[in-house]
Amino acid sequence: MKTVTPRSSLSGAILLAKFELKKILFSTRGLVALAAFALVWFLILWYPVKHASVYLFSPDFKQLLSALFGESSVSELFSWKVAEMAILWVAALYLFPLFSIFVTADQFASDKTRGTFRFLTLRANRDTLFFGRVAGYLFIQAILLAFTLFATLLLIAYRDPNLLPSAVGSSLFIFVNIMIVLLPYTALMAILSLYANSARQATIYAILLLAGISIVNGIINYYLPSLSAVLQWIVPGAQLSMMINTHGFSSLPIAAIPLIQAAILLLLGRTYMARIAI
Repeated sequence: MKTVTPRSSLSGAILLAKFELKKILFSTRGLVALAAFALVWFLILWYPVKHASVYLFSPDFKQLLSALFGESSVSELFSWKVAEMAILWVAALYLFPLFSIFVTADQFASDKTRGTFRFLTLRANRDTLFFGRVAGYLFIQAILLAFTLFATLLLIAYRDPNLLPSAVGSSLFIFVNIMIVLLPYTALMAILSLYANSARQATIYAILLLAGISIVNGIINYYLPSLSAVLQWIVPGAQLSMMINTHGFSSLPIAAIPLIQAAILLLLGRTYMARIAI
């Protein structure tokens, strides 16, 4: 049997990533998902983001955010130079992980159901298949995020072209940080889609798992608060409330949390992929 070299593994992973992108763009299911994504973000951009300059400096809006996240947790948010980017930052932090659960739920589930999993493993080793799929779905999410940021920049240019230089800098900050946030969610869904028999089942597993861990952590926090402070970092997205009050390089220490989570989940996923029966 021909040995797969690291170089061929890398090129195989890139080919798989391109294939996943084409599958989303040219399949009915993928186009429906993209249409739903576009509709939701159109509403977000057209209402709260478009009128961000009014909302962000409104005393009622400041009071609402302070009540939700704590006054000290959102003080940095009101110092953003471009209000639209500040509102987009909050929306993206919480909505893109939710989208990620639905978008990445079918990394392997359909292949198991259709019986094409064995066919794929005959043409690429399991590491190539696993990391290629994860990379492909990350690439898809990167494109969706880039389009969202580009649409926001168009709104800002329409309101005040002089804000564009600051807005572009903020958009780069948002893009890098949101992609880091999405890493553990994508890795988690890769594992769940290996276990589940359908994308819907993988999504249900993810919701039950994340909700269950959060409930258990809340109970532990009530009885053993010192232990809860450690356990809460196990859950992807535990750092989101802390990230709201960051901008620029101040988010780098917090970014280490999802990177560590993603590394652990990818290692677990690779191990499970190597042992699963086809």
